[in-house]
Amino acid sequence: MTLTFPWALLLLPLPFLARLLPATATRGGLRVPRHVYDGIAPASTGRSGVALTALAWVALVLALAGPAVQRQSSALPASGRDIVLVLDLSGSMEKQDFALDGQPISRLDAVKRVASRFVAARKGDRIGLVVFGDRAYFAQPVTFDVEAVARAIDEAQIGISGRATAISDGLGLATRRLAQSDAPSRVIVLLSDGVDTSGKVGAVDAARLAARHGIRTHTIALGPDDLETAPTSRDAVDARTLREVAAAANGTSFRVRGMEDLTRMAATLDKLEPNPSERPPLHYLQGLWTWPALLALAAMLGLAMRRR
Repeated sequence: MTLTFPWALLLLPLPFLARLLPATATRGGLRVPRHVYDGIAPASTGRSGVALTALAWVALVLALAGPAVQRQSSALPASGRDIVLVLDLSGSMEKQDFALDGQPISRLDAVKRVASRFVAARKGDRIGLVVFGDRAYFAQPVTFDVEAVARAIDEAQIGISGRATAISDGLGLATRRLAQSDAPSRVIVLLSDGVDTSGKVGAVDAARLAARHGIRTHTIALGPDDLETAPTSRDAVDARTLREVAAAANGTSFRVRGMEDLTRMAATLDKLEPNPSERPPLHYLQGLWTWPALLALAAMLGLAMRRR
């Protein structure tokens, strides 16, 4: 326990010191009739009255001193960061070229396993989810409810937004939402395994627009093949363009060819965008002054009852 204003305890001896002062007579004092004086005579005569008066004074001084105890909050403070995940749901995400426990899984399932855990751990951030195929839309608005975003990632299905790869549309939609945010830190995390097919605005141009709004963009290129090393591969990812997107928006580009790369990427991204849940717990002082104040009130009520 601690006292917020310990100097207030210096007031404790004041009434006892006042009793030691010599009584002085003054001329011209106000004369009060005896029957009036009797009506307002102190009710603290007698041992119980003195005890109640002393208790009331001590309790009042203690309440003024502000007793408090230190508590630890389980709630996390808001980080001041808005993050929007932009997830590719094109047809190529069905390809089973990732392995988990020796079993082949699709690119989308691999992303779901890592991304949903990454999101669920970021309590204190506001997270949103944009999915895109032929077109882009918000599957989950930006929210502190990270569990809801993690569920939206788990429930994402290929084909609900078409089977093409409109990367710039996904970036544009996320940028439009984050540009309206007053959060001091705004981040886009783009996950794609293909080549931008939107054709209207280039993905790099969309990233430059995000950068003008102060929005940082990280990109994740998924799949074992890319256009630079396997230009004839049907499901090769345009890793070069994704690197240029990240560079244009002050972000980092990740090349992910398997589950190990995906796990390392999530850990590195946590370092680039520090996780609020890793902060030390918040400590605060819980005031206890109400208890001595209530005790003082009870003592004064007891004095009032004696007067009656």
